[in-house]
Amino acid sequence: MEQLSCQTPFVLAGMHFRLTRSLFYFFVCALSCVASAREAAKSLPPQVDQINRRVQAVWTDFEITPSKTATDEEFCRRLFLDILGRIPTESEAQQFAVSRDANKNAELVHELLYEKEYAQDYIRNWSTIWTNILIGRTGGQERNSVTSRRGMQIYLRACFATNKPYDTMVHELISATGDSSPNSENFNGAVNFLCGKLDEKASQATAHTSRIFLGLQVQCTQCHNHPFNEWKQNQYWQMNSFFRQTVALRRFQSGTNDVSYVQLTDQDFAGEDRPLRPEEGRIFYELRNGKLEAAIPKFVDGTTINPSGYLSDINRRAKLAALVTKSDLLPLAIANRMWAHFLGYGFTKPIDDMGPHNAPSHPELLDYLGREFRTHSYDLKQLMSWIALSEAYSLSSRMTAENAMDDPTLGESPKFSHFYVRQMTAEQLYESLLVATRADAAGDKSNEKREQTRQEWLDQFSKAFGTDEGDESTTFDGTIPQTLMMFNGDLIKKATDASRGSFLHSVLETDEKFTRKVNQLYLAAFSRMPTRQERKSVEQLRQLSKWNEKDTLQDLWWALLNSNEFILNH
Repeated sequence: MEQLSCQTPFVLAGMHFRLTRSLFYFFVCALSCVASAREAAKSLPPQVDQINRRVQAVWTDFEITPSKTATDEEFCRRLFLDILGRIPTESEAQQFAVSRDANKNAELVHELLYEKEYAQDYIRNWSTIWTNILIGRTGGQERNSVTSRRGMQIYLRACFATNKPYDTMVHELISATGDSSPNSENFNGAVNFLCGKLDEKASQATAHTSRIFLGLQVQCTQCHNHPFNEWKQNQYWQMNSFFRQTVALRRFQSGTNDVSYVQLTDQDFAGEDRPLRPEEGRIFYELRNGKLEAAIPKFVDGTTINPSGYLSDINRRAKLAALVTKSDLLPLAIANRMWAHFLGYGFTKPIDDMGPHNAPSHPELLDYLGREFRTHSYDLKQLMSWIALSEAYSLSSRMTAENAMDDPTLGESPKFSHFYVRQMTAEQLYESLLVATRADAAGDKSNEKREQTRQEWLDQFSKAFGTDEGDESTTFDGTIPQTLMMFNGDLIKKATDASRGSFLHSVLETDEKFTRKVNQLYLAAFSRMPTRQERKSVEQLRQLSKWNEKDTLQDLWWALLNSNEFILNH
């Protein structure tokens, strides 16, 4: 005992030393994590902090507590979907998940926006998005269409490849002249925005230009004053007057009635006075009481121009392009659109109907984003990065008791206290299926062939409604016919095929254990590992298939690709 008692202080001292050393390491690690978090915060652009402050102010006002931060896997997946239009590959998802870099979110945003290896996906995604915005999903696919979808895409790919300033792109789209088809001598893909919108006194040109670039819904005021907002009938026709010098001249294939291309140009406009008075260039519209009123070009902010219809005096459309790109509405409209793209909802609903009648949910934030976007030379990648690095974008989609009231589907204005789950677009679904199944690993890589194959698949989801505004369906919305098509369609059949050369065959042929093969399927589909409960379910499936590995994995893969988790952006 005495010997023991003599040794005891040394033993206790050793224990004390080890405990002290452990505590020392704990505090060093803790301080290191805090320092890393601080460094990560410091590395973020100041605009991100300002965005966060304005969103947090709304949480405080409504006494809302935001959801927890999304997992690395969730953030990575949604960022790939929103910036590149596809889910990450297994290796991309795994590489991000294992990284311990405090700045990894910011680094991933930078990589997807600026690194060469992602450039083609970025260009493909954003040229597709803007093709759909400018001419619709079905635009340019009709027989003898005056719009060239390929021409529009070529122009937009060049814009996004060079990160062309947004105001420059808008100016070019509104003022463009030239030929619509890539095969024509004076090809200018930008003309395809307006080529198919000049019929019926350029009604669609007026409506789409106002809605897309200025966030103004003016189409209802063609026949009467708007019942809900301040837009008046005379303002519609004043805006419409800017397009009256513009014509789309059809050029036909030799000896046929088939349109070869369209030449968009401007010519003198004689006006609608009788007798003609082109020096005044007036147009007339009918009030509801049957009285005729005259209109000359006048921009939405009240700016007037020389009313002459002679091109030698003024080019109305070129002047309109200048007025739109200098307007305070332009940066607000695109900031609202981009926020909606990343967060699921804009500050107004709909995003392209702004004004006093439709107050934004976060007016200070919208104004701030618009100002900063303009200050930073209308750089779309800058705007994307600020939004993608915001706290609101990084939150989990899991609602809590403290933010359950933040549900825009119930008519509430969005507070962005959690990430809003939404359906993938049809384009995202197609590209994600290709990535998950490696279906495009071989074959023709040309943009034209790839686009043709994709368009054939997307045609199953696109439907034009035939309204005056050219409305059409815009998403894979989960209707029964679409669901059945997903379950039984050719793309899913190919994706779940276990024959030689397929993705599933490559998984089956590896020497890995069964659990690792299951992991690979979950990573490919969901960008994450299976949960404990999911592993149990897979084992039950394996028992039902009498331990047949091929049947088990084939059934599992089919189920994963047809699950809500796969087709949702969460």
